[in-house]
Amino acid sequence: MSGHSKWSTIKRKKGAADAKRGQLFTKLGREIVIAARDGGDPATNFKLRLAVDKARAASMPKENIQRAIRRGTGAEKGEELEEVYYEGYGPHGVAVLVQVLTDNRNRAVSDVRRAFSRHGGSLGETGCVAWLFEAQGYITIPPNDHDPDELALMAIDAGANDVSVASDLVEVYTQFNDFPRVKEALENNGITLESAEISMIPKSLMELDEKDTIKAMILIDALEELDDVQQVYSNLNITDEMMAKYDEWAAT
Repeated sequence: MSGHSKWSTIKRKKGAADAKRGQLFTKLGREIVIAARDGGDPATNFKLRLAVDKARAASMPKENIQRAIRRGTGAEKGEELEEVYYEGYGPHGVAVLVQVLTDNRNRAVSDVRRAFSRHGGSLGETGCVAWLFEAQGYITIPPNDHDPDELALMAIDAGANDVSVASDLVEVYTQFNDFPRVKEALENNGITLESAEISMIPKSLMELDEKDTIKAMILIDALEELDDVQQVYSNLNITDEMMAKYDEWAAT
C-alpha cells in the first residue's frame, strides 16, 4: 500500500501552502456540506464527524464549520454542490480516480480533462479504472512514544484487516463497515491519529521507472491543485527514494 501512503505524505506537505490561499478550507467546507446532507449532528452522522474532525485538524474556524453544516442541512443558502468521480489514465497507463465536489460540472470536467491532456494522460469513460480501487478505512498513526508493533497489534485486535508499520508511521486499513469501530477503539485507548478517512485503496500497485513515475506524480499534483477536486487516487507505487527525487524536482 506504499503508493497510497507516500502520496498522502506529499499532500500533507502541501497542506500548509493550500491553507495560505484558502483552498484547503474551501475543500474541507465542501466536504462538510456534502456529509451534512445525511444529517447535521456529527454524533449520529459518522461521515460528518470525519469531515469535521479533518477540518478541526487543519485549524478551520469553528464558525466556518458550523456554516458548512447549516448549508448542508439546508438551514442556510449556499452553492449547490454535487459529487462526481472522473476516471482516467496517467503516463504509461497509471490508473487515476478523481473525486470532485462542484457547483459547475461543465467547468469541473473541462478543468480535469485539460489537466490530464497537459500532463501526458487522458480522461476515460466511467468505470474504466474504478474497478481497480476499493473503498476502505484508512488510518495513519505517528508512533510518538509508542512501539509501532504494539500499535499494529492494537489495530488488528480492534478489527483492522491490514497494517503497515514503519519507524515514523503506522498505517491501518479496515473494511468499509469496520472503520468506525476500529477508529473509536484506537481513540478510546488514547492513541492520537494523524488522519482517519474512507479512502479508495488500489487493489494492486503499478511500478514505473524514475522518469515516468515523476511524470505521473506531476499529473496527480496538477489535478489536486484544481479548486473542484477533493481527492486524487492512483495505483502508482511511490517509494521513499522516489519521494526524495520528487521533492528535489519540485524544489527546482
